[in-house]
Amino acid sequence: MKLVLASRNPHKAREFAALLDGIDVLALPGDLELPPETGETFAANALPKARTAARATGRAAFADDSGIEAAVLGGAPGVRSARFAGEHASDADNLAKLIAEAPPGTPLAYVCVIALVDPQSGDERTFEGRCTGTMADAPRGSGGFGYDPIFIPDDRDDGRTMAELTQAEKDAISHRGRAARALLAHVRAAAAPGTAAPDPGTAAPDPGTAAPDPGTAAPDPGTAAPDPGTAAPDPDTPAPDPGTAAPDPGGDAPTVRRGLA
Repeated sequence: MKLVLASRNPHKAREFAALLDGIDVLALPGDLELPPETGETFAANALPKARTAARATGRAAFADDSGIEAAVLGGAPGVRSARFAGEHASDADNLAKLIAEAPPGTPLAYVCVIALVDPQSGDERTFEGRCTGTMADAPRGSGGFGYDPIFIPDDRDDGRTMAELTQAEKDAISHRGRAARALLAHVRAAAAPGTAAPDPGTAAPDPGTAAPDPGTAAPDPGTAAPDPGTAAPDPDTPAPDPGTAAPDPGGDAPTVRRGLA
């Protein structure tokens, strides 16, 4: 199975390649421009990107939108997490702004919505993953990206931030990991044995036509044609009853020849 990833974020590309086991994640064509993220929800931002990639490539494509929500900020930065400190802000700029506005211990939530669009069937689906946690008292760790250095996940009791976890530990509990596993389960179910389409080059049999009896022999192509020297029948002789079998010249009793079905 191949899916086009509608993103140019190298961090996301690496994470999805590891999370989607058995899926060949294809890169976005270099000249394809994705629509801006102007929606008010994560799904509203993810779907247009997946649609654009699917339409341009003719392949099933997926895109995600994700962010962090701080309770003390009313759910901000939310869908504007990547632009929290400005349109061209860096990860460091966004992190610094959140630290300045949300005190340690603030309840946080990472949210990810993945949109999948299949241009062949027209099917569109979204998959959401969430990971709750709290704000650390200071950034810690060198792994991950974005807001990971200040996010302490509720799923662990060792106090480490997302940036201090190994990639496997992070994938097991992250918002993106949970959404990706939901996507993977859907794709695998859709591709389960028994759902394959018939070979378009093979004509389907007419359901109203009976199949030929495999026990019925085909006529022998080697049967000799009648001898042209055989005399024609006497025109004064009545024609034989078509329901009467012709006599067997090699025996005393007539032999019935059964017509082929």
